[in-house]
Amino acid sequence: MPSPEERARLGKAARAHAPRSAHAEFAPPRNRTDPVDTVERQSATRLPELVPLRYGRMLESPFRFYRGAAAIMAEDLSRTPVSGFRTQLCGDAHLMNFRLLASAERNLLFDLNDFDETLPGPWEWDVKRLAASMVIAARENGFDDAERRTIVRATVRSYREQMWRFAGMRDLDVWYARADADMLKELAGGRLRARGRRKLSAQLAKARGRDSLQAARKLTEVVGGRPRIISDPPMLSRLDDLLPGAESVQVEELLRGLLTGYQRSLEPDRQHLLEQFGVVDMARKVVGVGSVGTRCWVVLLLGRDSGDPLFLQAKEASESVLAPYAGASRYGIQGKRVVAGQRLMQSAGDIFLGWERAQGMDGVQRDFYVRQLRDWKGVIDPSQMVPLGLRVFGELCGATLARAHARSGDRIAISAYLGRGDVFDRAISTFAEAYADQNERDHAALAKAASSGRVKATRE
Repeated sequence: MPSPEERARLGKAARAHAPRSAHAEFAPPRNRTDPVDTVERQSATRLPELVPLRYGRMLESPFRFYRGAAAIMAEDLSRTPVSGFRTQLCGDAHLMNFRLLASAERNLLFDLNDFDETLPGPWEWDVKRLAASMVIAARENGFDDAERRTIVRATVRSYREQMWRFAGMRDLDVWYARADADMLKELAGGRLRARGRRKLSAQLAKARGRDSLQAARKLTEVVGGRPRIISDPPMLSRLDDLLPGAESVQVEELLRGLLTGYQRSLEPDRQHLLEQFGVVDMARKVVGVGSVGTRCWVVLLLGRDSGDPLFLQAKEASESVLAPYAGASRYGIQGKRVVAGQRLMQSAGDIFLGWERAQGMDGVQRDFYVRQLRDWKGVIDPSQMVPLGLRVFGELCGATLARAHARSGDRIAISAYLGRGDVFDRAISTFAEAYADQNERDHAALAKAASSGRVKATRE
């Protein structure tokens, strides 16, 4: 293996073909794919009755559009400079995909959450998607140019400085690194004002209460002495409300088969634990913004009694939007691709995370990954943040992304490429503003398509 010194020299040498200042560039070609075409191609494989809802959510704001436009940005990123060093990518590293979640030891952590698009690729792509999301969120909050610039540069500087720190650490220490609730409180105590600290404490407490028990209280009712999921179509639709009797029974059998197959992807101890639970009810769920229209099922299981619920979510996994530009996954099953990427990037994962390939009523085989519906999940809403709060949040996201990349990529070469100065930070700040402009144009294009009748959008 090359020595750390040799890896560092490779990182610095990469500046010759990909100067750090070149990352400021964003120049879409004249033949850039129509963004509405890209969104429609994705919609062609989704449940047609839910596609208008997806468009409706994307039309709500430029930021909501951005959350559903990972495929559009993937093509744009493929034309930007890269240093040549690859890591496992999140593939959709916008700021709302950094969240609170639980470890198996019941510690509350801050980490990346969404891995539907995960794939090995240029580390710069995740950084640029995060940075652009910061600008778009800051614009929606009414922050001025200087405030946005400060936020983005702080986010990227945090990534760069943490990568430098990880470059000097042992491999095992990098693997064990994580950001827990105590670290977040310490960060808040030194950086945030009293109002910001109170908000963080409230978010931490709220996240600890978001588990299967809380989901059961919110999403179920007791009928005939047994709990069942409450239908709230189209967001949540029980099988017997969604389909006629015979078809409902057939789908239930298929989903039971999916769960049986998925169980084999778990470690033996988790298989044993899952065997203690029995299936009680099932429903189709609408999730996210970009994922609306994909097949997503929630399953209610019970353990020792009605006070021991477990909610699992089985979500369809398609090819990553990065695949046409970064290369196909080594995994033939897309659900396994998602699970493998998540395990590689997260500091701690869901004990029930697994995958399976299943055949639908239409005879088509589809891939799924399965996890708990809620396991201390907490979302920090950027729309409620002042400039200082978003800046601190950006720093935390940047550091978290660096830790995720350092686990799979050459952290020493990447750190040497970035250097100790702010050349890269300033370049990404310029790129992020330019891409936020492009995102607004793409959002307007979808709005025009909806107004003309080219696409049908349903507002909630």
